[in-house]
Amino acid sequence: MNDRPVLVVGSPHDPHVAAVRAGLEGLDVDVLVVDTLSFPASPAITLGHELESISIDGRAAGLPAAVYLRDVYAQPLAVGVDAAGEMETDWRRTLVAFREKAHMLFPLLGRWAESRVPFYNPPASNWRHAKAMQLALLRGAGLPVPETIWTNDPERVKDFARGRRVAYKPVAGGAATQELGPDDLTEDRLEALRGAPVTFQELLEGENIRVYCLDGEVVASVRIVTESLDYRQREDAMEPVELPDELTRQCLTASELLGMSWTGIDLKRDGQGQLKFLELNSSPMFLGFDRSAGTAILDALVAKLASHARA
Repeated sequence: MNDRPVLVVGSPHDPHVAAVRAGLEGLDVDVLVVDTLSFPASPAITLGHELESISIDGRAAGLPAAVYLRDVYAQPLAVGVDAAGEMETDWRRTLVAFREKAHMLFPLLGRWAESRVPFYNPPASNWRHAKAMQLALLRGAGLPVPETIWTNDPERVKDFARGRRVAYKPVAGGAATQELGPDDLTEDRLEALRGAPVTFQELLEGENIRVYCLDGEVVASVRIVTESLDYRQREDAMEPVELPDELTRQCLTASELLGMSWTGIDLKRDGQGQLKFLELNSSPMFLGFDRSAGTAILDALVAKLASHARA
C-alpha cells in the first residue's frame, strides 16, 4: 500500500470535492483536501527551494499519490469567490492579493505535475483549455468542430452571420448561449464589442451529448434532452447512450490532444446529423449526471485516484 495521500484541491464545501473525499475515505485511502478557496487565510502552505519541499498545515506533502484539481479560485471572478466588498474598498490591493495567491498555488500544483504525479488535470496546459485554442487544435487534428470566430470586430460579425443562424456566448463562458438576432446586429449593439470580444458560432440545432473520459477510457456518455439552446439548468431529461466506435476514438483523441487525463466533453449535432465538438471541460461537474442519468462517474474517478494510492 502506498503511504502517500491523494490530494483533493478545492473548497471542502464544493459538493464534488466532498463527494470525492468521501469516496476515497470509504475505500480507506488517505486524503488531504487543500482548501484553495480559503487560502491564504488557511491552510498554512510552505514551499522550499527544492521541488519536493512542500508542507501543508505542518504536514510534509512532498509527492502525493495523485492529485484531483477542482479549482484554484485564483481570481475574484471565480465561481464561489466573494470578493465584492474587498474590490469595492480597494480593488488594486485585492487584485494584488489574488495575484500573489496565484503565484503561490500554481507553482505548488506545477511541482507535482513536473514530478509526474498522476494529475486530474494539471494547470500547466491551461493555455490549451481556452476554447479559442481548443477548437483550433481539434480542427487541425481533423476532428469535427462548428464554424466559430472570436472577435471584437463588428464587420467580421456581420460577415459571419450573413445567411445563417448564429449562436453567441462569452469567450471564457459564464453566461448562457443565445441566438444572434437582428437587434444584435445594430451599430449600437455591436459597439459593445469594443468593451469585450465575443464568441460567434454556427448554431447547431441537434441533440446534446456529454462524454466523460478518464485516462484513455470513456467512463460515461449521456444524451441531454432539452428544448433550450443552452441546456445548463434546463435539462428535461438525461439518459445514458452508447457511442459508436468512431466517436469514442474521436473523444479519446481530443482529450489526449489537449492534455486532459480527465474531462467532460460537450458535443452537439448539426443539421446534417454530425456531432461536433463544442468544448472539453478540464474540471467537469458530474454529480448531476450520476443522479439523473444513473451513471457512475464518481465511482470511476474515485477508483482511479484510489488505484494510485494502492500502487
